[in-house]
Amino acid sequence: MTMLFNSFSRKQRLALQWWALPEYRQYDAIICDGAVRSGKTLSMSLSFVCWAMASFRNTAFAICGKTITSAERNLLRPLILVLQDAGFCVRQYQSKHYLEISTAGQTNRFYLFGGKDEGSAAMIQGMTLGGVLFDEVVLMPRSFVEQAIARCSVQNAKLWFNCNPENPYHWFYQEWILKKEQKNAFYLHFTMDDNPSLSETVKARYRRMYAGVFYDRFVLGKWTVSEGIVYPMFQTSRHVVAQIPENFSRYVISCDYGTVNPTSMGLWGESGGKWYRIREYYYDSRREGIQKTDEEHYTALELLAGSLPVESVIVDPSAASFIACIRSHKKFKVLKAQNDVISGIRHVSDALAQNRIFFHCSCRDLIREFSQYCWDSGSVKDAPKKEFDHAMDDMRYFVSTVLFGRKDAFFAASLPR
Repeated sequence: MTMLFNSFSRKQRLALQWWALPEYRQYDAIICDGAVRSGKTLSMSLSFVCWAMASFRNTAFAICGKTITSAERNLLRPLILVLQDAGFCVRQYQSKHYLEISTAGQTNRFYLFGGKDEGSAAMIQGMTLGGVLFDEVVLMPRSFVEQAIARCSVQNAKLWFNCNPENPYHWFYQEWILKKEQKNAFYLHFTMDDNPSLSETVKARYRRMYAGVFYDRFVLGKWTVSEGIVYPMFQTSRHVVAQIPENFSRYVISCDYGTVNPTSMGLWGESGGKWYRIREYYYDSRREGIQKTDEEHYTALELLAGSLPVESVIVDPSAASFIACIRSHKKFKVLKAQNDVISGIRHVSDALAQNRIFFHCSCRDLIREFSQYCWDSGSVKDAPKKEFDHAMDDMRYFVSTVLFGRKDAFFAASLPR
């Protein structure tokens, strides 16, 4: 293992070896937070297994991600390769969601859990554990984390947490990072410079990928309050165009449907790997003084599409009556939008920062909302104000569903060999 450990940075080696070092082994937990791609996950997961195998035999442990699938993809795949290179025998029972790991004649079992919602806490009840690793703990509900912690009743059990930063009002920041001395937790903060496998070119690419509050969190590793304009990276001179390409390879329409609130629809075309909002439809019944029916909005949808071969209409999944109306005409394929607000805002931020989306100057309502769409500073968690958000929402549906919808399953890792 010594040669393997030498391929890690100083901070990664601390995360790997803290439980064996006289000055740190008295801690009951370790917390590693900071930037993306900083090497937290691999060093912590390897350390967790090495500690468990050095300290226990015939004992159960838990490895927790937001979902079992994400834990297998982001954590287990690279971990198993490194463990096998280091001489461990690893047997994965995928259908039963656990690993058996053996070395030097002793074996321990590592169960996988997903902590995606409040109901997940029931899945881990009743177990007796020697330790728990929480991968991306800020994405898990507090009830699940606390239930898993309560299962660690074995003598000398320890807890392992890693995450990228969120809002500083997040319960984990308040209860664990600010109270790390009280919790007897060893705290390590990571930056991308703590990962020696990243070249300067790769680090520069990650710095270009994020903007706004997400740059502060994912690149700088700060627990930052979301405040001000949601999309400060939007620039009229950069993203608004008077001329659009003559030919497009694909067309899509996105829709945020409202009855009392405005209905906003955008026609998007792809050219050369970039997407352009070609034109839009925006109807505010309060401003106009008349509400429109589903059929009237559908007529507007057909006018927006014109004779173009629109491959799908992406609609807020809560707009059941309008979805039914579109389907009844049997002209357009309807896709229910991916509608997680915060991940969607991050996707739009990334698309703007990477120059992947542009807007024709005729899309006045969307351009207007960019300057009005703000974070809710009175909220204890990330949330935009529920105003001036209708074109913003239809844009978010488009970006999350079309630009990022098929890429969330992509995973790449750089491993020391």
